Amino acid sequence: MYSGRTGERLDMIYWVEGQYIADAVKEITYFMRDWRNDQVKGIDLRTVDIMAAAHNMMDVSEPYMLISGYRSPATNALLRSRSSGVAKNSRHLRGEAADLRLSSRSVSQMARAAAACQAGGVGRYSGSNFVHMDCGPVRSWGS
Repeated sequence: MYSGRTGERLDMIYWVEGQYIADAVKEITYFMRDWRNDQVKGIDLRTVDIMAAAHNMMDVSEPYMLISGYRSPATNALLRSRSSGVAKNSRHLRGEAADLRLSSRSVSQMARAAAACQAGGVGRYSGSNFVHMDCGPVRSWGS
């Protein structure tokens, strides 16, 4: 995974033999921070699991580009003021969501892989070329 905003790259194994690796989880949490103000919040690992499972289903070697992970309340309010597509109580605020892009796969392909996990929310944002994945109730939206 790499950040389109900060240029950081994160390639790692975060889970082995039924156990999360603490140092890897710490790196993931920092990587998925609110890049606008560097605020960090624990990332729900169910979201990371969904991201990993969908990535594996797509049989792709390219890392995800992370558009947005955790969002602080200030950042979410800023984004809401600019777009009607930002939820007031976004799962990003709880560290339960990620907005992701792959240049080698379409929004539709990514969304189908995420939805096949039957493990959370999947939003298609074709106009902005990204897919939202979260660990909330199973649901989907967008086009």
